Amino acid sequence: MRHLIASTAADLAAPRRAFARGAARRIAATGLAALMALAVPAAASADEVVVFAAASLKNALEDVADAWHEETGGTATISFAGSSALARQIQAGAPADVFISANVGWMDTLEEDDLIIADTRRDVLANSIVLIAADPDAAPVTLEPGVDIAGLLDGGRLAMALVDAVPAGIYGKAALTSLGVWDDVAPQVAQADNVRAALALVARGEAPYGIVYATDAAAEPAVKVVATFPADTHPPIIYPAALTTGTDDPDAADFLDFMSSPAAAPLFERQGFKVIE
Repeated sequence: MRHLIASTAADLAAPRRAFARGAARRIAATGLAALMALAVPAAASADEVVVFAAASLKNALEDVADAWHEETGGTATISFAGSSALARQIQAGAPADVFISANVGWMDTLEEDDLIIADTRRDVLANSIVLIAADPDAAPVTLEPGVDIAGLLDGGRLAMALVDAVPAGIYGKAALTSLGVWDDVAPQVAQADNVRAALALVARGEAPYGIVYATDAAAEPAVKVVATFPADTHPPIIYPAALTTGTDDPDAADFLDFMSSPAAAPLFERQGFKVIE
């Protein structure tokens, strides 16, 4: 079984709405251009459910796919990347069966384009965003209006996912704007293709601080959470899921139902997600 790590090329255009996983599964991964050329991961076969999922879901959704396989014998091929890149692949004709976004905006976009089956759409998870540090001894930060994050960086960079395209970056920019510090911080932001790439910049010490999902920070022992952004500084962080209109796999609906069932809930919760009932 080969395991491939998902990545994307830079995806700089903003969404139309800014608040816009072992035989059990194969991790499909290619660059954005390769996804365009291949449409679906080469590891996938006709009887596998092809799932396009936000990068922040990687650890949890791998466990869910394994549990689904154990219960049903079905196999899910999962491509993890930024929600914006995945949505654009679906728009370009990539034959995904299930799409799970890290924000409502990109799902809205696909629904407007008649690329998802609207009555299968559901909100499944919630998350929060946190400020992380590379230094294990970094002091806690109080996130209040006017907080001097630029000074905190001391000439270093703030790692974030693409702030005008990837949900984690969109939420982070919104929070910094709400706190009145975005204009000061923006020149020091190091934008990454997805939230896991931003996390890696901090984990490797290439950026002293970063903004990622709480679930990503919990999965990476090399970073320290120094603050959680107040919920009222950004739109609710909701993960909607739906079948695509291009699906012809009868197992796709079963996978979608399983991942939003009580059987899957503990698998998401142990990774720090809040399950929406």
